Amino acid sequence: MKYSIIGDEDTVLGFAIVGVAGKVARNAEEAQRAFAELLGDKETGIVIVTERVADMMRSTVDRYVFTESFPLIVEIPDRHGSLPDRPGIKEMVNTAIGLKL
Repeated sequence: MKYSIIGDEDTVLGFAIVGVAGKVARNAEEAQRAFAELLGDKETGIVIVTERVADMMRSTVDRYVFTESFPLIVEIPDRHGSLPDRPGIKEMVNTAIGLKL
């Protein structure tokens, strides 16, 4: 199983430094194409998507986050930080496990 990332150039480059392959998406069309390519790769088990890129294809991302079990889709902030009104990682973990850390 491998990880892959879809995001802006800086984020993809940062992940590449630690060995995670990725695809740069500058617009909704590139984001959709990259997402489709990664879904077609049966070796990819986790797709990391920056929040801004995920918003470019929100309906597609939500369909996989809420209805599909594989691959796991994880949204992260990019180098500009989290988008407004997005929960932080601590809040997401608290919600997921039902405990307050």
